[in-house]
Amino acid sequence: MTTSLFSTVIRTASHDRHTEAENAPFIENLLSGRFAVDAYARYTEQLFFVYQALEEAAGPLAQDPVAGPFLKPELMRVAALERDLTHLLGDQWRDGVTPLPATRRYAERIAEVAMTWPAGYVAHHYTRYLGDLSGGQVIRSIAERVWGLERKGDGVRFYVFDGIDNPAAFKRQYRALLDALPVDELEKQRVVEECRTAFALNSAVFADLDALFPLTA
Repeated sequence: MTTSLFSTVIRTASHDRHTEAENAPFIENLLSGRFAVDAYARYTEQLFFVYQALEEAAGPLAQDPVAGPFLKPELMRVAALERDLTHLLGDQWRDGVTPLPATRRYAERIAEVAMTWPAGYVAHHYTRYLGDLSGGQVIRSIAERVWGLERKGDGVRFYVFDGIDNPAAFKRQYRALLDALPVDELEKQRVVEECRTAFALNSAVFADLDALFPLTA
């Protein structure tokens, strides 16, 4: 009897939550180009708070045997988000951005697991960064086409990974790290549940955004 790779287990076990997040009304409307650029900018704001939480933990976790191998500098997104928000909102953007309630809960959960549970942090790292390298590229193409943002320029920098020449190969390497995660089976099940939690937290952010940008018939 063969044992499934952990990267396969985690993807399969979180598939329903992942699908729920992908099919959130806000994301569907964003991808359909129904929103003006202000909705995209507000979404980008929320990403800033999430990635700030993720990357503030990178330094303390860099030498951790569980989380450390995942902390690749080419994945870091905060600097790109800062450039995007400057382009979208102006030089004083920091004065006006605030996390929505669901975003605050999401960032707090990331900070909590980063301090107390490195394997749980890996679950959040996986759900965000591998998503950016995959479905996130669809959002980038919509932003360039619908709102006239320059191809791979400021406004969509978040989705452009300059240090990753071959995203498919990088994702394979990342999944190999998941497969080699140095924890026991019980801990892996906890990681799977945290991954499901991460997708649920994403869905909650989309629900908050949907309430801000309701579409009228």
